[in-house]
Amino acid sequence: MLLKKLTEASGVSGNEKEVRNIILDEIQDFVDDIKVDRLGNIIAYKKGKDNPKKLMITAHMDEVGLMITDIDDMGLLKFTTVGGIDKRILVSKPVLIGDNKVLGVIGAKPIHLQKREEWQNALEIEQLYIDIGVNNKTEGEKLVSIGDYVIFNSQYVEFGDKLVKAKALDNRVGCSLLIELIKEIEDIGFYGVFTVMEEVGLVGAGPVAYTVEPDLSIILEGTLCYDIPKLDSHLIPTHLNKGPAISLMDRTTLFDMEFRKRITKIAEENHIPYQYRKSSMGGNDSGKIHTTKEGSVTATISVPCRNIHSPTSVMSKQDYENTYKLLKTILLEYEKGEL
Repeated sequence: MLLKKLTEASGVSGNEKEVRNIILDEIQDFVDDIKVDRLGNIIAYKKGKDNPKKLMITAHMDEVGLMITDIDDMGLLKFTTVGGIDKRILVSKPVLIGDNKVLGVIGAKPIHLQKREEWQNALEIEQLYIDIGVNNKTEGEKLVSIGDYVIFNSQYVEFGDKLVKAKALDNRVGCSLLIELIKEIEDIGFYGVFTVMEEVGLVGAGPVAYTVEPDLSIILEGTLCYDIPKLDSHLIPTHLNKGPAISLMDRTTLFDMEFRKRITKIAEENHIPYQYRKSSMGGNDSGKIHTTKEGSVTATISVPCRNIHSPTSVMSKQDYENTYKLLKTILLEYEKGEL
């Protein structure tokens, strides 16, 4: 399954090669032009009927993760985070290190030995280490190197009522949607772009927007979901099983109102459930895309994901399917010149 393959691949920001190769293999026979730029972004184009507005659909390839910064005398590894990770989720998690995917476990002082004040606070990164099962630094250096990237060791699992647990749903879910769109859509011209290093400052988005110069841009994402009981409805950013989430604003973009209204009208006319992403926290590639050169009108459409930026993100396959339906319908309206 495509989403399983994508989420289990290694692609921490700045090291997207494995994910990029999967995407290139999947789309190369379905596009008319494809290139990888100097940063590693994929810019693909499907030819279609002429349209006065140039459309770009994007998804970022990278995920949050870790990087090795030191190997101590006992062969234990010190590390830093790459992208936004809640340090509270790290203790005891299994990880895979480097190109050879060396197995390790994130460890810390046992709770039995901690002082009372240590119980009450999340352990700092400096207090954690990765154990790879060696006895000293020399043995450790044979397996890993300083600068190696680290991913969570987490498999794609389907469970419950059409739910999925996986790492990197932010944003392999967007990559999967865009790949499927590229494969299925015919005779509609658009750019399908897969960007690098979104999680560390929207790095890849600016250069691709500069190259493509889109009039309209749709950013595909996996976004935060926090639909717990006893929380005021206005504080819940998105819900599972209520459809694709349309962004209102975030820290990097005030999304174009007319474009958003057109998208929601398309959803309503075609009986596709949708919701608004109510939180203004976070940001995505739109932050760079909408301000490049003469600018681009942007919208973000996301699949809600619980436990985002963790090894156990959860999404609904129903939301995924409805997001795909909405994207296809938007493209049909674009073909008619209705966007």
